[in-house]
Amino acid sequence: MGETQQRVFITGAASGLGRALAQRFAQEKARVVIADINDGRAGETVAEVTAAGGEALVIHCDITDDASVEQAVATVVEAWGGIDVLINNAGVASAGTVTDTSMEDWSWMIETNLLGAVRLCRAWLPLMQRQRSGHVINVASAAGIVQSPGMASYNVAKAGMIALSETLQNELRGFGIGVTVACPSFFTTNLMESYRGPSTGVRDMAGKLMKRSKLTAADIADAVYKAMENGELFVFGHGEARIAYHFKRLLPGTFYWSTARAAQKMFGNLVELEPNADKQKK
Repeated sequence: MGETQQRVFITGAASGLGRALAQRFAQEKARVVIADINDGRAGETVAEVTAAGGEALVIHCDITDDASVEQAVATVVEAWGGIDVLINNAGVASAGTVTDTSMEDWSWMIETNLLGAVRLCRAWLPLMQRQRSGHVINVASAAGIVQSPGMASYNVAKAGMIALSETLQNELRGFGIGVTVACPSFFTTNLMESYRGPSTGVRDMAGKLMKRSKLTAADIADAVYKAMENGELFVFGHGEARIAYHFKRLLPGTFYWSTARAAQKMFGNLVELEPNADKQKK
C-alpha cells in the first residue's frame, strides 16, 4: 500500500471485528474512520486506536440509509481528501429457514449485510478509481460458503458479499484497486446482540462455537491485514473455513450430500438421499 499514512474507513468499527481491524491498522499509524451507529462504543474504539498509534475520526453512519452514507463520505473527503482502504464490516445476525424467516427479516438482513456494503462501494469507489489506488475489504463469513441449514437469510447475504467481492475484483483491477473478502468461522464477538430468529437452538449453538474458537477478533484482523498486503482475494483465518472452501470446490457432490444430511438431522425430516455425485463418478 505504500509508505504514506493510510486512510481507512471501517463500518461497524465500534466493536467486535471492526474494532480489532481499527486497532490493527492503527498499529501501522493509519488514520481510521470509525463509522458506526453506536456512538458510545465508537468513543471506546477511538481511545484504543489512539493508544495503538493511529488517528481516529468518529462518524455516525447508518449503512442502510443513503443520506447517512453520503454525509459520512462528504465529511471524510473534507477532512482527509478521501480514503485508501474501505472495510465493509458492519453486519447483523439471524437464523431461520427460507420459509419460516419473515419477509421483514429477509429485507432487514439483505439491506444491512449486503446492500449496506453495496451502498458504501457506490459512494467511495468513484473517488478511489480517480486516484487509481486503494483496497476494498468485505467481511463475509464461512456461512457464505457452507450455507448451513437454519441460517437462510444470513447465508444468502454472506454469499452475496463473496459474489460482490469477486465482481469488484474483476471490475477494479484495471484501476489499481485490490479486493479482499474475509470468510472466517465462529469467533468471540458481539454479533449476536443484533440476532433475530428462534430464541434457542441456533443462537445457543452459535454462542458455544464462539466460545470454543481458538482465534480472537484480533487474530482475524491480523489475517485480514496480511491478506490485503499480499493482494489475496480470500482470507479465512480459521482452518475449517479454508477446508470447507476447498472441499466444496473439489468434491461438490460429497459436500452437498453432507450438508443435506445435516439439514435432515436438524429438522427430523429423514428421507432416502440419492448417492452423492462424487461417489457415482467412481
